[in-house]
Amino acid sequence: MPPYEEYIEAIKPLWESHWLTNMGEYHKKLEEQLKKYLEVPELSLMVNGHMALELTIQAMGFPKGAEVITSPFTFISTTHAIVRNHLKPVFSDVKLEDGTIDETKIEDLITEKTVAIIPIHVYGNVCNVEEIQRIADKYNLKVIYDAAHAFGVSYKGNGIGNYGDASVFSFHATKVFNTIEGGAVAFSDKKLYERLYNLKNFGIRGEELVTEVGANAKMNEFCAIMGLCNLNHIKENLNKRKHIYEYYRNNLKDIQGVRLFENKTDVILNYAYFPVLVEDNYIMSRDELYVHLKHSNIYTRKYFYPLTSDQACFKNKYKKVDLENARELSRKVLVLPIYEDLDRKDACNIVEVIKY
Repeated sequence: MPPYEEYIEAIKPLWESHWLTNMGEYHKKLEEQLKKYLEVPELSLMVNGHMALELTIQAMGFPKGAEVITSPFTFISTTHAIVRNHLKPVFSDVKLEDGTIDETKIEDLITEKTVAIIPIHVYGNVCNVEEIQRIADKYNLKVIYDAAHAFGVSYKGNGIGNYGDASVFSFHATKVFNTIEGGAVAFSDKKLYERLYNLKNFGIRGEELVTEVGANAKMNEFCAIMGLCNLNHIKENLNKRKHIYEYYRNNLKDIQGVRLFENKTDVILNYAYFPVLVEDNYIMSRDELYVHLKHSNIYTRKYFYPLTSDQACFKNKYKKVDLENARELSRKVLVLPIYEDLDRKDACNIVEVIKY
């Protein structure tokens, strides 16, 4: 969060204007500043990351019952957004080295019903965007990236939001950049901005004109101002995270049975998460380490366990696909605490507990 005084001072004008929502001054300002920071041509703010993804899928106009290839190694929101659009998720396996969708498995999953690929830049790890785009172009598919973890990440000098037909970001309170609740869609097709505007604002285009059926997914001014304040500190905060990330990496890499994901070349990270993989030759299982850390007041997450395809609401409902790697990662992964104000002593203590 930004300094209390900074935020309080920034919201004072709202008591004068009484303009609290409906694409006000600060909403527009944050959209413009995020376009510059993320280095994307177009951007639409949303009430949260889930609605950003759900409405982006809807904006593509896919036929009901069509298939979308995606990864089950993700937060449940990704799969919900597909299903709530009356589409069928087709789950692809992931790569053990970084948790992103295995691009070599995608083509075998494509059928005459396939309309899109929704890969996830999981933990901010960048998917193989070149190969995914090649496949999409070959089969005339849309690509929508779930970039909820990838705010501020760049690849080969380009902001991550420039890849695919659209990239969706989350600004939830737990993310590296937050607007309390919020999200955004980055894209290049200007027509998509108008479509998303209609979908997030009831289709209202004038006092007496509603052109299509829409939802209510606008970001309010309090959230927009929180975003503007946090954007003032993003460089400093990411740098603090970088120091913690590098400390973890340097001190955990040689522990027997603890594996770290590989970092892709040409990527500038955002240090949003620090996952470790507890291998079978570690002194205890992942679940045992989870409990062991908790007993030391260190709270980690089995992020993502179980896979979305194995959750009660989806289990046995969709096409059976080999997900050996995804299940292995789900069984082994543990995400350690990482945030701007994590004290070095606390980070050291976490490492020592893992060393046992």
